[in-house]
Amino acid sequence: MAVVGQGTPVRGTPGAVLSPAMVPHPREELFSVLVVDDHPLLREAIAARLRSMGAGTVYEAASIAEARARAHANGPCDLAILDLGLPDGSGLDLVTELRTLGWNRLVVLASSDDPYAVRSAFQAGAQAYLLKSASPAIVTDGVKRVLDGGVYADPTVAPLLATGTRVPGTDNTPRELSAREVEVLQLVADGQSNKEIGEALSLSALTVKSHLSRIGRKLGTGDRAQMVALAMRAGVIR
Repeated sequence: MAVVGQGTPVRGTPGAVLSPAMVPHPREELFSVLVVDDHPLLREAIAARLRSMGAGTVYEAASIAEARARAHANGPCDLAILDLGLPDGSGLDLVTELRTLGWNRLVVLASSDDPYAVRSAFQAGAQAYLLKSASPAIVTDGVKRVLDGGVYADPTVAPLLATGTRVPGTDNTPRELSAREVEVLQLVADGQSNKEIGEALSLSALTVKSHLSRIGRKLGTGDRAQMVALAMRAGVIR
């Protein structure tokens, strides 16, 4: 795991050496960041962009294992930018893990504009979703928004979020599903029984059945397979 962006000591008065932390600099422009991506050239490009924005320290990691080691060794950075497709696991799992460790500003940088991937990233705790094909200006806008405490979606995927979790029913009328209903449907799609779904979500089997009944009324069908098919077609589950 590499660390880039570490400044060299700066000389002030003769014989005195100032550390980077002592050099006058607007505080709001100083931030630390962790970049997690398994493509070295992309990591370097992101690191260069962040340094030009005022990042004082940019740490690099090529895998979940390296990112986890950095997180546990030095604690949270001001910002983390991470890929979803890492060689040793899902970036979504890393987003969730970093959130539990106190990392409050997480930006997902991904190649997919799949609606499910976008929503899953935000549900996992990300504050921004950027595409790897994004222009430098969009990346800069997204990072600034997150550093300011906001949320940002790449303009290409923003329309996908505007649809929320609406699923057209059997009559083609969009119906809004709650986050819990989407979770239940995803587990149904994974082939789990009501009992297994309840155990996964810490719900009783009766509550799971109630969720499915409510979903059925919204979508106009009581057939589990058809409910799943409608939700998959809408990109709400996969």
